[in-house]
Amino acid sequence: MSVHEPAVVAEGLRKRYGDTEALAGIDLTVPSGTVHGLLGPNGAGKTTAVRILTTLTRPDGGTARVAGHDVVRDATRVRTKIGLVGQHAAVDEVLGGRQNLVMFGRLYHLGPRLARRRADELLETFRLTDAASRPAGKYSGGMRRRLDLAAGMILAPPVLFLDEPTTGLDPRSRIEVWEAVRTLVGGGTTVLLTTQYLDEADRLADTISVIDHGRVIAGGTPDELKSALDGDRLDVVVTDPATLAAAAGVLTRIAGRPADLDAAAARVSVPVTDRVGALTTAVRELAEAGIAVADIGLRRPTLDEVFLHLTDKEALV
Repeated sequence: MSVHEPAVVAEGLRKRYGDTEALAGIDLTVPSGTVHGLLGPNGAGKTTAVRILTTLTRPDGGTARVAGHDVVRDATRVRTKIGLVGQHAAVDEVLGGRQNLVMFGRLYHLGPRLARRRADELLETFRLTDAASRPAGKYSGGMRRRLDLAAGMILAPPVLFLDEPTTGLDPRSRIEVWEAVRTLVGGGTTVLLTTQYLDEADRLADTISVIDHGRVIAGGTPDELKSALDGDRLDVVVTDPATLAAAAGVLTRIAGRPADLDAAAARVSVPVTDRVGALTTAVRELAEAGIAVADIGLRRPTLDEVFLHLTDKEALV
């Protein structure tokens, strides 16, 4: 694979299971040395896409190349170039961390000495050296997932697939996994990440493809996706919840579009294009209307809002 060639390229991938169309012709390009996030709800097609790209499932249509090799015609070559960490831990809970990695090394046909050396390298990379002899069943959730990542990197593959790697982990463990992923990418590994967590995609991914109903419905960098959602947003938190509707009326008039209300937070939000002008006008008109404000400010849309906007729109198609 050329250093300038994308690590993953998919064109028109299709897959059907009975009456269910899991993939309806997705296109995907992942530049080498980057993190690409596949974002979507359950059943969107994320895992099916990963199974095709890792040669575990044959597509019904379309083509895909990973690390320069066709996933159907050159499946054996593809498998030598990739690592896969699934949603569930694959390590043996009775064995220690080092024993697990040596076992995986031997399964990959490394000699005993090389398998031990590679295990020690990975334990250091993933900050597991101090727990090398401890049974994996005694590891925290984050440590166990880092051990999973290490096992997926035994042969130092140029492309690593992570299928919802932090599902079920507590916040501290998720951060540990994120740090491990950043370490891998810093070393030149390309990562394709599927996730349901919007903050995870925002924090890790260089580019994102949003998948719903087996189709890519949007793509770009996190900032590009946020910018596409009607620009910035003006948020107002009122002191008295009884004035929420009146505040919404003011912001609707200023922005020229309906405001969103969050009664529980006593907050009104509306997209704006003229940041400073909208903020200045809102402060003046809210004061003139006698509406007391606890907080007011401008912010970028969150990836959560982008995702909900995109998938809600798809549901209406």
